[in-house]
Amino acid sequence: MSEVRLETERLVLRLPRLDDGPAAAEYLGDPEVMRFLGGQTVPPENASAVVEKWIQRWEIDGVGPFVLERREDGSFVGRSGILVWDDRRWTHSTFAEAGEHAQPELGWTLVRRFWRNGYATEAARAARDWARTERGLTGLISVVNPANVASQRVAERLGARPTGRVVELFDSGTADVWLHPEP
Repeated sequence: MSEVRLETERLVLRLPRLDDGPAAAEYLGDPEVMRFLGGQTVPPENASAVVEKWIQRWEIDGVGPFVLERREDGSFVGRSGILVWDDRRWTHSTFAEAGEHAQPELGWTLVRRFWRNGYATEAARAARDWARTERGLTGLISVVNPANVASQRVAERLGARPTGRVVELFDSGTADVWLHPEP
């Protein structure tokens, strides 16, 4: 995969690297952050395996989660980018495996100390625009737990609107499907 790097006013969005595991462990091990991401924390020794999955998504689909870094100091802020769901079972998949049931999702997750700074909206907007222009993706959704008010606000700021509900999301039960408008 060729290098993909995006810059916003305050953030750098770059491809994940294996050495991102220790930094990602901060949010992966935080119960408050993981509450709406399946509810299970990831022990620090397993964080690198999560990053490996991010890398594999990029290699297989040409899209995946970007690592977010603050431009001012290089701090690991979180991740934002495109995940692929198979909408028959609402499980993570690949474009090839899901075929016509592949549903690209724009997602975001931040380390808790960076919440409430507008970083999620800034990063998700950049990832969304890149996915549309560079990968030709349309029909982007965001899958948001109904109790996750902060992510609902991010989706609203991006112009998305709730259009349906998934009752049995594979790892976390009920979620609302937010559709992002086409440009």
